[in-house]
Amino acid sequence: MQPNLNFDERPFIVIWETTQACDLSCLHCRACAQSLRHPLELNTAEAKLLIGEVAELQAPVFVLTGGDPLKRDDIFELVDYATQRGVRISLTPSATPLLTRDKLAELKQRGLARLAISLDGPTAAIHDAFRRVNGSFDWTLNAVRWAHELGLPAQINTTITRHNLAHLDPMIALMETLDIVLWSVFFLVPTGRGSAADLISAEEFEQVFAKLYQTAQHAKFDIKSTEAQHYRRYVLQRRIEEKRKGNAVAPMFGRSTADGIGRAPKGINDGKGFVFISHLGEVFPSGFLPVSAGNIRKQSLADLYRHSPLFTGLRDSANLKGKCAECEFREVCGGSRARAYALTGDMFAEEPCCVWQPTQRFRAALRA
Repeated sequence: MQPNLNFDERPFIVIWETTQACDLSCLHCRACAQSLRHPLELNTAEAKLLIGEVAELQAPVFVLTGGDPLKRDDIFELVDYATQRGVRISLTPSATPLLTRDKLAELKQRGLARLAISLDGPTAAIHDAFRRVNGSFDWTLNAVRWAHELGLPAQINTTITRHNLAHLDPMIALMETLDIVLWSVFFLVPTGRGSAADLISAEEFEQVFAKLYQTAQHAKFDIKSTEAQHYRRYVLQRRIEEKRKGNAVAPMFGRSTADGIGRAPKGINDGKGFVFISHLGEVFPSGFLPVSAGNIRKQSLADLYRHSPLFTGLRDSANLKGKCAECEFREVCGGSRARAYALTGDMFAEEPCCVWQPTQRFRAALRA
């Protein structure tokens, strides 16, 4: 971990969309994935140049996502190359027949640090309906079991929407039976195939936060949120309450995991500690905020991240509007810039799914 990581200089996490090709057809798919690869995807040589730039940036986390990365014939070569360059690689394959134990074993042998795989329901009926391919649930659980057998750390990614909100309790129960290092809980941003009708309410966000916080107190795995930056506000509020009661509290950020990847030491947001590169080389603040800063085929990743008006603007909390501008938690939270953009057309608008109203009382507690 690097507690003094300067997000103006380098991101904590870099995600590369290796391809948009995928054999699933998920209801919420950010990428609107399709079965065939795009002819203008970054080729192997360009991908290695990107990996070299990530190595020079010294970003602690580099994720190969998609689509399905296993749709690329050179994925093993790229994982191997990244390992040689000292880059820790996480991979998010799709749960399809392309994902086998033998492929996981080879990926681990090539240096893969973590497997991340999606699970969006506690039963095959719920998950497979979400993914729109029968058998995906079983392939997911098989992949987690294979990873355990191979000694490869695994994380589960779950997207919370109206389709699975009522099943959160059995979902948590299932998580507690799996040998994982991290449960990454995504909150829907209505972009791609994601629909605003599937977005849960601000009050329901708080209900999910409460369940995640309660689970985190005893779970053997870490829990993080994606595109619910106000979960950090919720956690901080609960910690303040615990301290007032005289109860001991664990460190809020930066918990390490067995694979050494760990967590960010402070609040990440779209463009703030986070950068996403598309299959065509476009550089975005996140995969859910479809506004491009430029293309790595024309400019360096470091230059775009550090100096583009898009990224520097997103890292400046003075640009926030509405209650986010006044909020005492704006530096650890800042609201989802992607969701604000998706629902209002303004990436600096206030978080549309947050119930919190800024107060002087918590400002004083934070200062204390």
